[in-house]
Amino acid sequence: MLLDTPVCNFGWKAPDFTLSDPHGIPFTLSEQLGSKGLLVMFICNHCPYVKRVAHRLAADTRQLMNEGINVVAVMSNDYRDYPEDAPPKMVEFARQHDFPFLYLVDEDQAVGKAFNAICTPDFFGFNAKGELQYRGRLDDAKMGDETNRTTELLDAMRMVAETGSGPQEQHPSMGCSIKWRN
Repeated sequence: MLLDTPVCNFGWKAPDFTLSDPHGIPFTLSEQLGSKGLLVMFICNHCPYVKRVAHRLAADTRQLMNEGINVVAVMSNDYRDYPEDAPPKMVEFARQHDFPFLYLVDEDQAVGKAFNAICTPDFFGFNAKGELQYRGRLDDAKMGDETNRTTELLDAMRMVAETGSGPQEQHPSMGCSIKWRN
């Protein structure tokens, strides 16, 4: 089912969290917040929307990271019901797509709920103070149309890094629903 995310709640501060990568190494949100901001993405392995843009996620986030903007991805799906999203599969998916960012497991789904994550992919761009400044999409390309895409996420995160504020006009991300545990 295709879902849209809500509009950006400018200035919202995410609660600090500790999540582990698929190997069990813990990381905190506060450690990841950099001097030019932080992009937090909710993604998973099995979502066709994420699969379609995985190469772009790798390339675009590599650019952001090279410009000093930190990036982390969170997988909040219930992988017991969706085994393709299990931690060992996350390692394979990240390797297959050459992800340069941390890919963390939200085991109890508390982080996804705290962020009000709706779908995969879902993008949250924070400034250096940890204030939400972007909640939008990767770009505005239609499914399968890579020729007419914009760089909405790149442009927004660069603006956040430079000015501390995000664009006033933002387009909701679209994707598959987060698979919440019953």
